[in-house]
Amino acid sequence: MHIVDGALSDSVVIGGAVLAVTGIAYGLRRMDLDRIPQTGILSATFFIASLIHVPVGPSSLHLILNGLIGLALGWTAFPALFIALLLQAIFFGYGGLIVLGVNTLNIALPAVMVWLLFRHKLQTCPPKQAAIWGGAAGATAIALTAVMVAISLALSGDAFMPAAKLVFFSHIPVLVVEALITAATVLLLKRVKPDFFDQAQG
Repeated sequence: MHIVDGALSDSVVIGGAVLAVTGIAYGLRRMDLDRIPQTGILSATFFIASLIHVPVGPSSLHLILNGLIGLALGWTAFPALFIALLLQAIFFGYGGLIVLGVNTLNIALPAVMVWLLFRHKLQTCPPKQAAIWGGAAGATAIALTAVMVAISLALSGDAFMPAAKLVFFSHIPVLVVEALITAATVLLLKRVKPDFFDQAQG
C-alpha cells in the first residue's frame, strides 16, 4: 500500500512524518537486543513480500504481512517496517522518500494496534485457537492499513476521494489472503516455539 510521492498534501506528509518518527523512536527504545536477528528477518520478509505489487491509483496492491510482524515484534514493528520501506524507496522507487513517514505510519501503526488487541489471546490459547486469532489479526491489520491509506488520500483533497475508495475496496482480496497466511504461520509457530509471541516488546 505504498503511496507515491506527490499524491499527498504537505500537511499530511509532515503530520505522518512526525508520528512515524515518534513510533520509530519508541520502537527502538523498546527493542530487545537479543531479538535483532528476528527483527531483521521479519523486516526482510515484508521487503520481499511487497516487491510484487500492482499499481492501484496513487497507491499499490501487494502483500504486507504487517499483522504477523506486529504480533511478533510489538512496537519494534515501527523501525523494522521503516527500514524495509526506506530500502524499497531507495533501490526500487516504491512509494518515495517524501511520503516515507506516511507509508511507515500507515503500515506500522496497524501492526502495533493488532499486537495490542490480540497479543494476550495468542499467549493464552492452544495452537488451533491461536491460528484463528492470528487470522483475525492479519485481516484486521490489512483493514486498518487500507482505512489509513484511504484517509491519507482523502485528507489531501476531494480529488483523491475516488482513489481512496478504490484503494480500500481493492484490498479486500489481500485481507483474505493475509488472514490465511497469518493463521497458518501462527499455527506453525505455536507448535514449534510456543513462547514465540510472548517475547514481543511493548
